[in-house]
Amino acid sequence: MYRIVHKEVLTPVTKLFVIEAPEVARKAQAGQFVMVRVHEKGERIPLTIADYDRQAGTITLIAQEVGKTTHMLGSMAVGESLASFTGPLGRPTEIASYGTVALVGGGLGIAAIYPICRALREAGNEVIGIIGARNADLLFWEDKMRTVTDELIVCTDDGSYARKAVVTVPLKELLDAGRPIRRIWGIGPAIMMKFVSLTSQPYGVPTIVSLNSIMVDGTGMCGACRVSVGGRTQFACVDGPEFDGHQVDWDLLLTRQRIYVDLEKQAMEAYVAAVASQHA
Repeated sequence: MYRIVHKEVLTPVTKLFVIEAPEVARKAQAGQFVMVRVHEKGERIPLTIADYDRQAGTITLIAQEVGKTTHMLGSMAVGESLASFTGPLGRPTEIASYGTVALVGGGLGIAAIYPICRALREAGNEVIGIIGARNADLLFWEDKMRTVTDELIVCTDDGSYARKAVVTVPLKELLDAGRPIRRIWGIGPAIMMKFVSLTSQPYGVPTIVSLNSIMVDGTGMCGACRVSVGGRTQFACVDGPEFDGHQVDWDLLLTRQRIYVDLEKQAMEAYVAAVASQHA
């Protein structure tokens, strides 16, 4: 079993978990993910590895409570264990000495870019970070991000904290100013990654995104996470999760992400009702 050894509430809907998983921690690399089950009959959900400690044998995950399973995960306490914890999965980020790089994290994507920023900086790159959220309440890890970047730009959509802007605005400003950015990573909601890619495309800067398509097994067998990249069918779990953002069929990805919206809503409503009845 995979025991929770530490838990933090980062925002009203975002929680951090440090999980005992020594075998996963031994091989984890930036950009990879794990498949998690909260209980034996629960669904498997993919969560990006936000951090790892090989010596302690732990993996750090950050989850936002948006559906039934993430709400169940959020209700778990230190000392409890997850039913399964499979990983590390996916291809790790290609870390090299590129020069100046920019990493854009939107919402939960902040957790995903943190280990990538750290690895790129350790490889000798100048790392520019851009992080943003809808409002101040949803921002987290600003201080940690400053430790792995040479420059950090913080935005909120509503202007409740730092700069009022969506993350593509400072990215475009950097590109317009002629900063020698050699590669861009954009991780966050699919619509944000789409616009990061559209922003960078006219400048010809390679742009990497981490696709959060629907997954079932995470090992390439089910085909649920298929995406179209450069006109070819790829599987996010084994061919990715990182892909060339300029080649992704964003309209198809966004459409497929909405397939189970009604069922997800029904599951959440049933879960809320069940919890309410237990406390009645």
